[in-house]
Amino acid sequence: MTMYATVDSPLGELLLVGEETTGGVALASLSLPGQKGAAVVQDGWVRAPEALAGVAAQLREYFAGRLTRFDIECTDGVGTDFQRRVWAALDAVPYGETVSYGEIADRVGTSAAGVRAVGTAIGRNPLLVVRPCHRVIGADGALRGYAGGLERKERLLRLEGASAVR
Repeated sequence: MTMYATVDSPLGELLLVGEETTGGVALASLSLPGQKGAAVVQDGWVRAPEALAGVAAQLREYFAGRLTRFDIECTDGVGTDFQRRVWAALDAVPYGETVSYGEIADRVGTSAAGVRAVGTAIGRNPLLVVRPCHRVIGADGALRGYAGGLERKERLLRLEGASAVR
């Protein structure tokens, strides 16, 4: 069963989507208002804020500056093998730090020519904020692409005390 809830945040109202598992609910998507490729509530989805209350609580703590690492069960098997490798590399970028797209490409074992594919995989990240794609910047230190918009990317980096220009 697919469940959803909305959570107010400094970035706007977030849409959380979860899938029922044997142990509870796994987060499948976290979308921002106006985000490119954002999830949209579908017929048959159940509004269940109580099922996603733990995720909502962690998000509130993160936005208050009291949480630096999420401990959230997420769905497995979403995305291609390459996308999952890129997303795992994102998960390894520490709070308050940034890396370049080229560094992520190196971490997943693709050539410099694969940077564009890395950018595409990052752009398809279904778990904005929780999976920290906002921590990936251009090699020159400039902000580049973010499905939720560059203003939100900059806001997240400021929240974490990360410099957009290295």
